[in-house]
Amino acid sequence: MARFAARNCQLDPQKYAQLLQWSIDEPARFWNAVWDYCKLIGDKGKHPLVVVADDMLDYQWFPKASLNYAENLLRPNNNSAALIYRSELEDRRVVTHAQLYAQVAKCAHFLRQQGVTSADCVAGFMPNCIETMVAMLATTSLGARWCSCSPDFGVDGVFDRLNQVQPKVVFSVDGYSWKGKPIAVHEKNEALVAQLQASNSSFKTLVEVPHMELERDSPATAGAIPWRQVLTNSAQNIVFERVGFNHPLFVMFSSGTTGLPKCIIHRAGGVLLQHLKEHQLHCDIQPGDKVFFYTTCGWMMWNWLATALASEATLILFDGSPFHPHAGVLWEMAEAEGMTFFGTSAKYLQALEKSGVSPGAEYDLSSLRTIASTGSPLTEESYDFVYQQVAADIHLASISGGTDLISCFVLGNPCLPVFRGEIQCAGLGLQVDVVGDDSKTLKHGKGELVCRNAFPCMPLGFGSDPDGSKYHAAYFASRPGLWSHSDFAEQRIHPAYTSYLIHGRLDSTLNPGGVRIGTAEIYRQVEKLPEIAEAVVVGQKTPDGDVRVVLFVVMAETTDLSDVIRDKLREEIRTGASPHHVPDLIIEVKDIPRTRNGKIAEL
Repeated sequence: MARFAARNCQLDPQKYAQLLQWSIDEPARFWNAVWDYCKLIGDKGKHPLVVVADDMLDYQWFPKASLNYAENLLRPNNNSAALIYRSELEDRRVVTHAQLYAQVAKCAHFLRQQGVTSADCVAGFMPNCIETMVAMLATTSLGARWCSCSPDFGVDGVFDRLNQVQPKVVFSVDGYSWKGKPIAVHEKNEALVAQLQASNSSFKTLVEVPHMELERDSPATAGAIPWRQVLTNSAQNIVFERVGFNHPLFVMFSSGTTGLPKCIIHRAGGVLLQHLKEHQLHCDIQPGDKVFFYTTCGWMMWNWLATALASEATLILFDGSPFHPHAGVLWEMAEAEGMTFFGTSAKYLQALEKSGVSPGAEYDLSSLRTIASTGSPLTEESYDFVYQQVAADIHLASISGGTDLISCFVLGNPCLPVFRGEIQCAGLGLQVDVVGDDSKTLKHGKGELVCRNAFPCMPLGFGSDPDGSKYHAAYFASRPGLWSHSDFAEQRIHPAYTSYLIHGRLDSTLNPGGVRIGTAEIYRQVEKLPEIAEAVVVGQKTPDGDVRVVLFVVMAETTDLSDVIRDKLREEIRTGASPHHVPDLIIEVKDIPRTRNGKIAEL
């Protein structure tokens, strides 16, 4: 961050407000500087590099550029480690950059034989493993689109997603492991193939990776092509198909509450440029770093992690439960691999604290510089836990964005202080704001998180939305001229920069007695009680038009919900938040609903 600022605008990175304003005021200079500083491989094309417009949707980013995503990720071709794979089965595999290039070359050749071109889509129904990364890189080397789902998805959920993108080839596995239990996938594969063949004229091939039985002679799924056949050709070189900056790269799916999941199409240049900016400037990822994020292939953080190869980092891939066979398994891995960047979810850190593990005391984490947390708001108590029980000098970066932009609006900054409960800053190039109902800036108080300027990783659009009306309605209709992100947030104005607090999603904000409150404020108080394992809070409309707050709790082992605990909960919430936050009902349940990415599904 400091080197970038010194080279391009001679600004002090600790006076971040000035650096941020420069990046917003000078979009062409700024994004061109990111391209150069991060050594993006490709041709920028002739000027203008950015065509400014009155409407955010009419901006043109590098309109004459050509590049290839995979070419940027496969730039080293040597014997240093590119991927380190671990799983709860306790196997460990290392793939060097040269080996990764060789496997991608063969997989890309196979895809060409299947007729895949830059106009096609390839899908993965895969865990977070080496073969998934190879298949994605081979796909994108051809300029084709990639999308993926985790193998724990049900058949209908996978079909609802893949049928929208009409994949020509699908990669899957024979099974996966969760908490030590092997779970077969071949029956799902056969059902998925039958549905795709019945409805999709593009679908041609299912490739099966022997994930559970590495020495399997033939695929468990009838009619599938075995992975070893993909790698048996003699191809040695990759012909990278360079495409336009705005060519489709990734297709992501939102976990919508009604109807089919939104099919969000992301542009190649926008994803690459934004990720490079976040990795190298905001996360300080450098060549040789070992970068880990606990994620599945159904979450955008998998795509975000993959792009770290473009910064010549080593990726650490993990598949399985983060608490099996014991609660410290990820930190044991961090010690063994010399991890420098540890990415996870806020809920994991809360569960870790309740497990009693003290990572800093039990493991050697001297190589670790950054911990990133996302998925839900990170509580002040979790900040305390990290600095007291992990490391006192770590860079704890709470980050927040979403599938919609496949990156972050607000995130960390290694040149700024960390205050408990606060996300350090808005991302460079992004005019993030918090506004009230009148769309005017709220310097104090809570409102909606918005972005006031166009940015290169805005989606190209949605699938099955030829006139762009669904895309416009999702982000721009409610506040003309602004990207509306639907996060309930507030900002803290510091002398040299502005930080942010996220209080939950606007569509899950509660409004009892006309007072708008965020669910994160209630969770923060509930999570203080060791008797409570997990909780979900919702608003229920009453006959008189008001809203009552209902809290469902999952109790810790050997504990039942008693009137004493209910009173303790109410008092904790009343004093720690406000009387408006106190639930009308507190109900014990055995489990709570979640999205496929592990987020609590309040809606």
